[in-house]
Amino acid sequence: MTAVTYESQDGIALVTIRRSEHRNALNNAVAEGLADAWQRLQSGEDRVAVLTAAGSDFSVGADINDVPAAFWKSVPGVGVDLDKPIVAAVQGWCIGGAVAMVQMCDLCVADPEAKFYYPEAKLGLTAGLISAIVERMPHKIAMEFMLVGDPMPAQRAYEIGFINRVAAPGQALEEAMQYARKLAANAPLVVSTLKRQALATMPKSPLEGYYRLKGALDRIAGSDDFKEGVAAFKQKRNPRFSGK
Repeated sequence: MTAVTYESQDGIALVTIRRSEHRNALNNAVAEGLADAWQRLQSGEDRVAVLTAAGSDFSVGADINDVPAAFWKSVPGVGVDLDKPIVAAVQGWCIGGAVAMVQMCDLCVADPEAKFYYPEAKLGLTAGLISAIVERMPHKIAMEFMLVGDPMPAQRAYEIGFINRVAAPGQALEEAMQYARKLAANAPLVVSTLKRQALATMPKSPLEGYYRLKGALDRIAGSDDFKEGVAAFKQKRNPRFSGK
């Protein structure tokens, strides 16, 4: 089964993590599928995306048997520069790297039984992207969330402004789709401009900047122009660059 699906209708992309048999743990297939989905969203005709997951949990975080080699590429706005809005629909547990993904979405709707949890301080390892959360919830609450590592219920996440809405039971996806329909109906140039300006206004964590630079350098290293440059040097001729 495909780890991540992308369904497009009426300008809305529905991006779904589909590892419910593993509680949607984030493995390499999921990370790669999400990275591809964000690339498709940015380059395609869809105006907005809804990020959701099959089953009873949004995601229990990294799969310890298959930890993503480049998790950052799956994080919207980090692995792919996005100016289209993303709405997260969260149910059940949202743990570790899954919280890092949700925090980078523009809006979030959660089931009343949803819980956000970042336990890395208790485990002795972190990828660090969670540090951006200090711009997405009040500072002292963010520090408690990261450093103490207690689960945060959906209602508390709503009260501090981390999520937009606590849905009726079982309706998180539908209420996220309601947001998406409104966003898809709005002027796309205005929506993308406002999102870009908002992101430019927000301070970035050091790791966000590092991964964005790394992504640009990786694209150069894998480009046709790099291959052409090396070939031209070996053949003692002028390179014919294509910009690809």
